[in-house]
Amino acid sequence: MEQWSGPGDDQSHPVRCHRSWCRPLGLPLHARLVKDPSRLDTLFDLHEPLAPERAILKERLRTLAARGIYMGGSSWKYEGWLGQIYTPSRYQTRGRFSKKLFEETCLQEYAEVFPAVCGDFAFYQFPTEAFWAKLFRQVPDTFRWGFKVPEQITVPTWPVHPRYGAIAGQPNPTFLDIGLLANGLLRALAPYHRQTGVLIFEFGAMSRRTFAGVTDFVAKLDDFLSELPAGFRYAVEIRNADFLAPRYFDCLRAHNIPHVFNAWTRMPGIQEQLAIPGSVTSDMIVARGLLREGRPYEDAVKMFSPYTKVQDPNPTVRLGLRELLDVALVDGLPAFLFVNNRLEGNSPGTMVAVTE
Repeated sequence: MEQWSGPGDDQSHPVRCHRSWCRPLGLPLHARLVKDPSRLDTLFDLHEPLAPERAILKERLRTLAARGIYMGGSSWKYEGWLGQIYTPSRYQTRGRFSKKLFEETCLQEYAEVFPAVCGDFAFYQFPTEAFWAKLFRQVPDTFRWGFKVPEQITVPTWPVHPRYGAIAGQPNPTFLDIGLLANGLLRALAPYHRQTGVLIFEFGAMSRRTFAGVTDFVAKLDDFLSELPAGFRYAVEIRNADFLAPRYFDCLRAHNIPHVFNAWTRMPGIQEQLAIPGSVTSDMIVARGLLREGRPYEDAVKMFSPYTKVQDPNPTVRLGLRELLDVALVDGLPAFLFVNNRLEGNSPGTMVAVTE
């Protein structure tokens, strides 16, 4: 058993109440059981009640989704959520936990609680039509997806990393290739366009050897955005803080494309981004809570795995996400807010705090 303070006990995370949404939607949390998935074969585990986060999130997120505001995680296959979001007994074979069964079917239970998820997996592949069909069959029609567009389209130069093999460090010939986007991704997603809430173009941090500055980047981006096929909503996420300039925001606004407000290691905070004049560039809000500012991805993985609980509360990011909720509620804008485990250690716990 672990004892922990509920979000309401965090004095550094003030409760803010908006005129359009000020009724408390849940109860304070104080304790839950944390389990080792390899020991989910006991009678106790078979009958153990789930942690209160599940019921609280289900109610709160359903209320927000009814107003067009969708919150969810970045992916869903986390064994650390067993007993919190996932029912252990649903993933047992012959009385023992089955990792294979869990990874193949846990999306169905995820969708019982969360109205949306960001499919980060799409960044690394162009899934087949069969893959998409199987994926969408597991969730109701009301469920909404965010997908990262494959890196073949958003990476100008392949990173110097072992997984890229011989192409590491080489220019990417399909950078901002509209034909590849249309034929490789959009065609396969066309039957599911209603459930696809947003497609995110994530542009990683780029050196001045790639783009001398925001002007050069925006020139390429503007041409690309002007050719985007209709039928989907798109958003742009950048990792260069110096690109947060009027020229960038004006480009997005001209195409009604939202800037993705992101919490990331080398970006200004979400509140700082929101305070920039003109940073709301569209009739839709999109945000991703990914990492504490200054913390590398690898450090977050080592610190937080297997993501069973919030370990490093981040009041600044929580408040930024809450302010985006306020903007969406006041202005009546649809919104997609995705929270990663590597932000605080457990994204369900973070979402409980943000929506309190």
